Amino acid sequence: MESVLLYILGILIILIGLGISIGLHEVGHLLPAKKFGVKVGQYMIGFGPTIFSWRRGETQYGVKALPLGGYISMAGMYPPAREGARGRTATTGMFETLVQDDNKAAVHVDTVEEEERAFYRLPVLKRVIIMLGGPVMNLLLAILFFGIVLCGFGVPTTTTTIGSVSECLVPVTATRTDCESGDPAAPAYEAGLRPGDRIVAVDGTPVAAVSDITPVIRDSAQTPITVTVERDGAQQDLTVTPALSERYVYDDQGKQVTDADGKPETEKVGFIGIGWATENQQQPVTAVLPAVGDTIGRLVTTISHLPQRVVDLAVQTFGPGERDPEGLIGVVGVGRIAGEITSLNTVPVADRAASLIQLVGGLNIALFVFNLIPLPPLDGGHIVVALIDGVRRLFAKLRGKERPKPIDAAKVIPVTLVVATLLGGLTILLLVADIIKPISVL
Repeated sequence: MESVLLYILGILIILIGLGISIGLHEVGHLLPAKKFGVKVGQYMIGFGPTIFSWRRGETQYGVKALPLGGYISMAGMYPPAREGARGRTATTGMFETLVQDDNKAAVHVDTVEEEERAFYRLPVLKRVIIMLGGPVMNLLLAILFFGIVLCGFGVPTTTTTIGSVSECLVPVTATRTDCESGDPAAPAYEAGLRPGDRIVAVDGTPVAAVSDITPVIRDSAQTPITVTVERDGAQQDLTVTPALSERYVYDDQGKQVTDADGKPETEKVGFIGIGWATENQQQPVTAVLPAVGDTIGRLVTTISHLPQRVVDLAVQTFGPGERDPEGLIGVVGVGRIAGEITSLNTVPVADRAASLIQLVGGLNIALFVFNLIPLPPLDGGHIVVALIDGVRRLFAKLRGKERPKPIDAAKVIPVTLVVATLLGGLTILLLVADIIKPISVL
C-alpha cells in the first residue's frame, strides 16, 4: 500500500511541477506585456471549462479544467484583417488559437484606448521581449532545477573505490553471470582486492580518477602491476596480473560499438574483474549551464530527426522489441517514471528527490524548445513575424518609403493547424506506447 501511495505521489509531483512551469511561462509573457502597456484581458492556466477565476484590475485570472496548457489574451495581438478595421484580440495559447478562425473567433478591439494599447502596435523589440518572456522563464526554471540537482544533491560519479570483485572471469558473450567450474579465477580476486578498497596508486604512480587506472589495466595483459590500495586507513601494495580477456567495445559516449552487420564489436584487453563504486559528488556552479545546454542540444537533435523517431516509436510499440529508453516519451510516460522513482524504497530519499527535480527541469527544457519552434501561434512564430516586420520596416525606411503594414500572423494558422494535427497524432501514439509498452527505470 505504501508503494502505491508513493507511486501516486510521484505522479502528482510531476503534474504540479508541470502546472507551475506552465503558469510561470505565462507570467513570463504577462509581466512585460503589462510593463509595455498592452491590455491583458485574461491569464489562464489550462484549457476547457473554467473551474474558478477572479478579476484584478482589467485582467481576469483563473484555472481551467485541463491543466496541460495556459495562455494570456492580449488586445490587438493580430493586426486588422482589412483596411479600416481594428486589431484582433487573441491569446498566446496554441489550443485556444487553433480553435479560432482567421476573423470570427478573434475578438476585435472594442475601444480606441484598447487599439492604442494593442500588441501589434508595439515596437519590434518589445514584441519580441513579450513573446520571448515565456520560453526564457522555462529556461531559467530549468537552470534553477538543474542547479539544485548538480550543486545541491550532486550526481552519481564513479570513484576509485572498488565496489565489487568478481570471483571468476565469465566470457563476455555468455548470458550467465554466475561462476561455473572451469572458469578461471579473476585476477583481482586472486590478488586479494576487496570491495571498499580505494586505489591510490598503480605501479607507484598516484591516481585520482578511474580514467587514470583503466588504461594501465587494459594495456598490461599478462603483465604484473602493483596496485596500492587504502584499506581501513592504511595503505598496502598488491600485485595483480591482468588476464587477456575479450571485452565489448564502447565509444566515448559509452555506447556499444557494432559492426556493419549490427553485431557488437569485441577486443582483447587486460581485465582484472572489478566494478567501481559510485557516490554523489556536488558539482560546481559552472557545470550547470553546460548540462542544460547539452540537454537542449539533444532535444533539438531529436526534433530535427522527428519523422524517423516517430517511425521507430511505432515499430517499437507494436513490434516484438523493447522501446528505446532514449527515445520519445509522453507526459503519461514521464508520470509513470516519476511514480516508479518515488516508490523505489531501496533508493535513498535524497536520490529520489533529485531525480524528480531533474525530471521537472527536463520538462521545462522541453517547454522552452517547443515554444521556440518558428510557427504561429507558438511563441517562436510570433518572434519570427516580429523580426520580419522589423526588417521590412528598416528596408522601407532606407528606401524612403512608407512603413509597411504589420504582417498578419493569423494567416499562417491554417498551416499550423496541419502541424498541430500531426502533433495530436504523435500525442496519441505516445499515449498508447506509454500504456502498452512503457519505459521503466526499474
